[in-house]
Amino acid sequence: MLIVMHHSASQEQIDRVIAEVEAMGLQAEPIPGSLRTAIGVLGNQGYVDDTTIRNLPGVRETIHVSKPYKLVSRDFHPRSTVVTVGKARFGDGCPPVIIAGPCSIESEEQMLAAAEKVASAGAHMLRGGAFKPRTGPHSFQGLGIEGLKYLRQAGEAVGLPVVTEVMRIEQLPVVCEHADMLQIGARNMQNFDLLKEVGRTGHPVLLKRGMSATIEEFLAAAEYLLAEGNDRVVLCERGIRTFERATRNTLDLSVVPLIREMSHLPIIVDPSHATGKRALVPVMSRAAVVAGAHGLMVEVHPDPAKALCDGAQSLDGDGFAGLVQSLRRLQEAL
Repeated sequence: MLIVMHHSASQEQIDRVIAEVEAMGLQAEPIPGSLRTAIGVLGNQGYVDDTTIRNLPGVRETIHVSKPYKLVSRDFHPRSTVVTVGKARFGDGCPPVIIAGPCSIESEEQMLAAAEKVASAGAHMLRGGAFKPRTGPHSFQGLGIEGLKYLRQAGEAVGLPVVTEVMRIEQLPVVCEHADMLQIGARNMQNFDLLKEVGRTGHPVLLKRGMSATIEEFLAAAEYLLAEGNDRVVLCERGIRTFERATRNTLDLSVVPLIREMSHLPIIVDPSHATGKRALVPVMSRAAVVAGAHGLMVEVHPDPAKALCDGAQSLDGDGFAGLVQSLRRLQEAL
């Protein structure tokens, strides 16, 4: 429920409403605004009887919010959130953040070579997978902790913050030690125990949309992170599963303006996993920026033909440099 106060409501009246909400065993979240204050009511498992609250001095109206997400909603948080990771800033009014690097960390040399290429081309963050959730158990699963060390070293060598995926709760301490941002992959979007623990770390989080998740489910997953006190969350559209097989997934660019309308959290796009085709990555990257994405996550490998994971969708260094240049021209035009 959302309690909207009159613009002339005093602090004493606001405090009384908050006390009444807490007396009902619920949580009151004040939302100051330029014209009036609103108070979000959290913790209810069903309908809240607002009879008493509605008649308190200073209350203008009560609005029952039936969405399974509240903290991520613009109803409760009208102002857009900006998430900072190192020098990268995700959010409204900031240039799109470009995250780039290989799908999998294969060796110290490969990771450093990829880092040098993406940094020289203009990337703002470095990515690389140390723990890889693969469809088949016989596929390359990543280097684990050894890979995390290579990623950290490469990031420090080129001066870029790093992001990598965490798959299990027991991995959290070591991944937090090496990564500036934690990625929750599509397959773990609804791993609620993991979401809760990641939320408690306070670490910046990149939350990918599940391959069959609705927008409501996507935002509800983000709610788990914010409910633990962590609002340093960036959402990521990476394509959803449909009947179409010409591309790896179906890139849902409509989610970008929809999320920006529904939530205060920034959203980026991963055109590499969405399309699965190297030739489609540049054009869909530009389309994502036009749609309003706050950033991109692009797979880049020093030698895509020899990649142990997702080489068909990875750009080489020259291809990535060309993409960054085209994005700069697009930004100027926009």
